[in-house]
Amino acid sequence: MADEANKTAFVEIQSRMIETTAKLKQVQNQMRNKESEKKRAYLTLEELRQLSDDTNTYKSIGRTFVLEPKPFLMNEQEKKLKDSETAIASLQTSKEYLEKQLTEVEANLRELLQQDPGLAHQIMSMAAV
Repeated sequence: MADEANKTAFVEIQSRMIETTAKLKQVQNQMRNKESEKKRAYLTLEELRQLSDDTNTYKSIGRTFVLEPKPFLMNEQEKKLKDSETAIASLQTSKEYLEKQLTEVEANLRELLQQDPGLAHQIMSMAAV
């Protein structure tokens, strides 16, 4: 009976570990995307700052370019930069939480395997096949 309970607990912990790992990878990908978005906005803003105020500036919308005043484009890029920084900070918090969860799940798994060495042997024999 205890053997079945341990197997059930193992399957549950394993599924939590897989789920947490997938969420962590997703958050890391989102962070990478936001970092590149932030960098693009920063570089665009730097290029816009070098232009004189009377320079014609265009915004890309799909395949067309629309004439926009320089201050409008600068405000838009500054907003993108701030939004990206905010999103990155939020994602960093999520990442830290998920890493903590993953550590807890790993500890639970280790504890379960130490409690029932027979279960560890069964798992190792299944992995070897």
